[in-house]
Amino acid sequence: MASRETPLLELRGITKRYGPVVALHKVDFSIGRGEVVGLVGDNGAGKSTLAKIIVGYHQPDEGEMYFEGRKVRFRSPADARKMGIEIVYQDMALVPYMSVYRNIFLRREITRGVGPFRVLDKERMRRVAVKLLEEIGIKRRDPDVEVGVLSGGERQSIAIARAVYFGAKLVILDEPTSALSVKETEKVLGYVSQLKEKGISIILISHNIYHVYSVADRIVVLDHGRKVLDVERNLVTPEDIIEVIAHRKSPEEVVRKLKA
Repeated sequence: MASRETPLLELRGITKRYGPVVALHKVDFSIGRGEVVGLVGDNGAGKSTLAKIIVGYHQPDEGEMYFEGRKVRFRSPADARKMGIEIVYQDMALVPYMSVYRNIFLRREITRGVGPFRVLDKERMRRVAVKLLEEIGIKRRDPDVEVGVLSGGERQSIAIARAVYFGAKLVILDEPTSALSVKETEKVLGYVSQLKEKGISIILISHNIYHVYSVADRIVVLDHGRKVLDVERNLVTPEDIIEVIAHRKSPEEVVRKLKA
């Protein structure tokens, strides 16, 4: 039985190689319940590789992973999903020409009937979709409207809401604000804060340090597959993080600043 102090997710010594290329080298990573952790770093730092290992797309060559205090090994994203881990990619995996409610229940449709004589319960799915839209602040939207006509922020919020509706305890957001306007970005980041209040953990991967800084409790910096910094957000500035990523300031300098 996991205690309150046990991280929701903990990775120990994760290493991943692609031939001679070491994508991750002995990375330790953890996230608590209801915590928002910003996972940042330059291109090629290993952020997406780490995320894909967490959700079972890739298998680590070395290291261990624990979820709710139990050692786990996910062989596929379906394994991770069963445990309550979801990932929302930049493209959101939504089908533009399908309706909002069909996207929300894609591959998880609600049906009614008996045995093999089952049909889609479209009305129930529509009702749930309307409720989800209201919860994420999208009002007066017809659940039958095609996703393709929605704004980028609305689509991103729907993708996140879908993950949460199906029982996610941990949601990984991969560059959720990269293609959004300022106003849409504010809405999505606000939704991240709402999820935190509900006790859902969030790993936020982004190149925009200021977006991460505005919602994260803790920031983890990867550099060429190695974890170089793991720090509480309120102990550093966004500029500190940027300086470390750009190699204008060493992680050791930031740590010394914290101890000063």
